[in-house]
Amino acid sequence: MSSITQVENNAAAYEAQRAESTEKKTKINGRTIGEPKLSEKAQKYYEQLKKKYSNMDFILVSKDKIDQAKAQAGSYANPNRMVVLIDEEKIEKMAEDEEYRKKYESVISNAGQKLPQLQKSLAGTNANVKTFGMQVNDHGNASFFAVIDKSLKAQKDRIAQKASDKKAAQKAADKKAKAKKADEKAAQKLAEKKDAEKAKDEDTVTITASSIEELIQKINDYSYNYMSDNVRTESEKMIGQSIDYRW
Repeated sequence: MSSITQVENNAAAYEAQRAESTEKKTKINGRTIGEPKLSEKAQKYYEQLKKKYSNMDFILVSKDKIDQAKAQAGSYANPNRMVVLIDEEKIEKMAEDEEYRKKYESVISNAGQKLPQLQKSLAGTNANVKTFGMQVNDHGNASFFAVIDKSLKAQKDRIAQKASDKKAAQKAADKKAKAKKADEKAAQKLAEKKDAEKAKDEDTVTITASSIEELIQKINDYSYNYMSDNVRTESEKMIGQSIDYRW
């Protein structure tokens, strides 16, 4: 048999094996982005991986949704646990290739070890972090991200104080005008509802970094810039630079 024929046979055998493997893949339910599918072996490994790093929230991403994964991470908000975005192809390869598995588990493990440092640092900022996490990349490393509510804690506190002041003022008004009590009560509820809606504002910004230390620094910078903007006049706000924290 010629070497060319042998190569062709090997290629054909590989394609047949790959097609057979693809047919056996099934859709994964649970925390996913897109419609990822895994082989039986990969499913078993994925369950083991989640148990091994049970202090993290894994989200499996389909191949066609990798670029959109971080943009959707906010909907899986968990401010106390790191979200790990990992795609279906990596899980398949980690289940088959021991060296590949060791490399990427090391990335996940290192991030997990720094988790307490991240949580402690975030607690000391004014940023209202909805969720934070990592995305496993294709070159044996990870990128880190944090999804932040633009309103921040300080703004939420001001809204809560404003609602409290309104409530106190309303009680005083009720004593003076009992005849209008029903109407005032309805107005009070409406005002409180509007304040609550502002407090639940889902307008967010995603900050990304190549390391946890860099992520912490960027969050601190964002918080500082936000608070500075809230104490400057409109003319002062026109001076300076805007920083894009997205990659």
